[in-house]
Amino acid sequence: MWWSPRLALLSALVLATARGAASDPCPRICLCDNVRRHVACRWQNLTQVPDSVPQVTRRLNLQGNALKVIPREAFAPLPYLTHLDLQHCQVEHLEEGAFRGLGRLLHLNLASNHLAVLLQEALDGLGSLRQLVLERNRLEEIRPGAFGQLGSLGALSLAHNALVYLPDMAFQGLVRARWLRLSHNAINVLAPEALGGLPGLRRLSLDHNELQALPGEALSRPGGLARLDLSHNPLTYVGEEDGLALPALRGLALARMALQEVGAAAFARCPRLRSLDLGGNQLAALPPLEGLARLRRLNLTGNPLRCTCAARPLQEWARRARLRLDATCAGPRRLRGEALPALRAADLRCPAEEDDYDDDDEGGSPRAPRPSRAPGPCPQACSCSAATGHSSCEGRGLEAVPRGFPDGTRLLDLRRNRLGSVAAGAFRGLGRLVSLHLQHCRVATVEAGALAGLAQLVYLYLSDNRLSSLSAAALRGAPRLGYLYLDGNRFARVPAAALAPLPGLFALHLQHNLLRRLTSGDLAWAGRLRRLYLSGNQVSRVAVDALGPARELESLRLDGNRLRAVPTAALRRLPALGELDLAGNPLRALADGAFGPSAGSLRHLYLNATGLERISPRAFSGLELSLRSLYLDRNRLRALPALEGFTRLELVSLSDNPFHCDCRLLPLHRWLAGLNLQVGATCQSPPSARGQRVKTAVAIFESCSGGGGRKVKRTLPPRRGARTLRLRTKPTKVGKGKP
Repeated sequence: MWWSPRLALLSALVLATARGAASDPCPRICLCDNVRRHVACRWQNLTQVPDSVPQVTRRLNLQGNALKVIPREAFAPLPYLTHLDLQHCQVEHLEEGAFRGLGRLLHLNLASNHLAVLLQEALDGLGSLRQLVLERNRLEEIRPGAFGQLGSLGALSLAHNALVYLPDMAFQGLVRARWLRLSHNAINVLAPEALGGLPGLRRLSLDHNELQALPGEALSRPGGLARLDLSHNPLTYVGEEDGLALPALRGLALARMALQEVGAAAFARCPRLRSLDLGGNQLAALPPLEGLARLRRLNLTGNPLRCTCAARPLQEWARRARLRLDATCAGPRRLRGEALPALRAADLRCPAEEDDYDDDDEGGSPRAPRPSRAPGPCPQACSCSAATGHSSCEGRGLEAVPRGFPDGTRLLDLRRNRLGSVAAGAFRGLGRLVSLHLQHCRVATVEAGALAGLAQLVYLYLSDNRLSSLSAAALRGAPRLGYLYLDGNRFARVPAAALAPLPGLFALHLQHNLLRRLTSGDLAWAGRLRRLYLSGNQVSRVAVDALGPARELESLRLDGNRLRAVPTAALRRLPALGELDLAGNPLRALADGAFGPSAGSLRHLYLNATGLERISPRAFSGLELSLRSLYLDRNRLRALPALEGFTRLELVSLSDNPFHCDCRLLPLHRWLAGLNLQVGATCQSPPSARGQRVKTAVAIFESCSGGGGRKVKRTLPPRRGARTLRLRTKPTKVGKGKP
């Protein structure tokens, strides 16, 4: 046929191109997989993109370098890239058109960098991008049009940044985005059309922000939203007037806030809601919720519910609706700890005297009156909302706490002023206050009695001030304080005397101070403490009995300190400890039984970036049935004992270790081969094994006694519904941040 010579010539050209691609040189400091077209140049202190990466590369991993600036068309010679990893690259600036030429890129990871702003054309040329990760940067601003060229993007993560305000149409252009993560920012305002450019959004995460009122108008713009997480925001009230209208919403999380009241019609315009989480708030009662015919689960655990006759409508509504109600009584005393759904109607008594007296209060003292929602006074420099009970004087240059706030104020925001000190009686008349914000106020002194009269206070933020000590009476007057933020100050010791009047303290934040040790008596007051955050200090020693009083402690974060050994003896009286973070400490070695005292409870263990060179065979003994995740990435491990018997492990991180793949590593190889893990651990030595995966490098272990490649246990495809374990390869950053 007349076209045969042309076809033959074309085939020859294609074959020559393929052969040329297969023989493309690999940059000396990189690892290249020419079959799958993957190139990894991780943690090499590169200051620019290598210019000799094979043109046909599809996946390029530059994690852990020092690129700082991504210039215009930096990746133009790599038009076939589908995945690009730029985590931990110290990137401060993306020039306009930095990614032009990457029309096939599907996944871009820019997490854990130093980006403060996104220019309008910084992401141009990424028309095929499906997933963009920008978490753990320093983003304070989103310029209009920054995402305008990302019409195919399905998931965007902006978690752990410094965003405060979202302007109208902030995400214009993301017409196919289905999941937007904005968790762990400082967002307190959403413009009415902030989410207007997201017609396909199905999932929105706004947890751990500073929203003081429900932005109902903004949240109702993505009409197809199915899951919404607003947990850990300082809201105190949700009512019908907040305007949450989401006809497709199925899951709503409002947990761990400061909610004291929820209106009966608060969610009436969310008719498809099936799951509502109100756990960990300050709700003493909840009315039957209107318009929720499809609701199947309501979580009220961790609220101070009063199981009197006033709770009968809630109980009866839950039974009629066949609703799973998780609710435990906090009072009256005779029903404390009982499950509300299990009680009979006759148990929910309403004695006449209970209208005026609380049998849980010592001496039967009269109850405090309910807060008034009527308009009231407001200091001249501030703004006050009677409807929400929120008052704000943020960034007004104030040198003293003003007077004259409404009596019903429940949240008071005084951030970014020049207070210097907090005087005694500074908040007199604010007996209903639940949340008090004093961050970045240059506070060096809190006078005795400063919190006098704040009987309802739950959240106190004193972060990023100049405190080096607190007097014994500094925090008296706030007996219900549950969350105390003292991070970013100058404490050299735990202020134990000041914390003694806080019997119900749940979480203490002392990250990024100057603590050098934990001594006997530092936690003598901590009988109910659940979370202790000590990251980023200089702790080199933990006394044997220092942690003992905190018997209910569930999470202990000591990452970024100077510990040279696991404080094994100090863990002995912590039966509830589920999370231990020791990342970034110079441990170097783990001895047998290092975590033995936490046997049976410890679920998450962080040992990444600790300089580990040796782990004894029984270092993790006792954790076989409890441990769920183990982080060992970015260490100096050449070998690792197999974790036989750890049946509940769901995540293991072993990346960036210089494993020496010889017969001594055979047990680890066998263990990994027997699990459904996506293994990231690679051999660094001997030279013949460099770059090979520990799990699949069967040929390396064929000559080992009893370890021939054919004898290693291989896994079958997992059964439908079976748990799949995975090996996490992304390093965990050690740094400041709220949990």
